[in-house]
Amino acid sequence: MSAKKKAALPKEQLYGVILAPVITEKATAGSAHNQVTFRVRKDADKPLIKAAVEGLFNVKVTAVNTINVGGKVKRFKGRLGKRSDWKKAIVSLAEGQSIDVTATL
Repeated sequence: MSAKKKAALPKEQLYGVILAPVITEKATAGSAHNQVTFRVRKDADKPLIKAAVEGLFNVKVTAVNTINVGGKVKRFKGRLGKRSDWKKAIVSLAEGQSIDVTATL
């Protein structure tokens, strides 16, 4: 049996998958476990996120966990509004690999 290898995506498409790093106290605590958290496109799946991180940062990804974050309902000048829903990806890196999100994106 031969393993099928996906064709490499162009850099322009990879930049469109990862929107921004998530810099929160909880996301920063994940760096102790070799994890980095990113805000990604809502339609991005785990293999696409893995390919984007490996292609853009030249690191080895071991796992990708995704979370759909629902937007909060907020009030603005008495009117009810809703923030947009978004998707978060927690990317686990191989041992010895790291990404400095404060300097890269």
